[in-house]
Amino acid sequence: MGLHQAMAISVSGIKAENIAMELIASNLANIGTTNTINGGPYRRRLAILSDKPLSFADELARAEHKLFEGEGGVEVVDVIEDTSPFQKVYNPGHPDADAQGFVSMPNISLSKEMADMVYVSKLYEANITAYKATMKMMQDTLQLQ
Repeated sequence: MGLHQAMAISVSGIKAENIAMELIASNLANIGTTNTINGGPYRRRLAILSDKPLSFADELARAEHKLFEGEGGVEVVDVIEDTSPFQKVYNPGHPDADAQGFVSMPNISLSKEMADMVYVSKLYEANITAYKATMKMMQDTLQLQ
């Protein structure tokens, strides 16, 4: 794997983590949203990640055993809604309360979102560190010449 590809892999991770962080922020912002434009409470959203497909040139290199499995990076392939049940809270004065006085609240856990935020920020930090290390290797290589 070349240094440019190592940088591209780090960048792909940074982009994916940025999307994941935006989804976490949206989940936190909507933690109390009981009525969306689609009707019903807001549903927690999650990013689905996958290996990034390799280019045609990379596929040829792999066929010639010059490139190993999993060297293409990562990408967000889908954003899904969490299908776990909504939380029922007794609040008969709420405008979205049902006949029994219960309000369906979003399926978002503050502690889960905060834990995910810390996890994604650590991944982001690791990719920035890898990117900087690769950049330094490239600069050091240029100074050798």
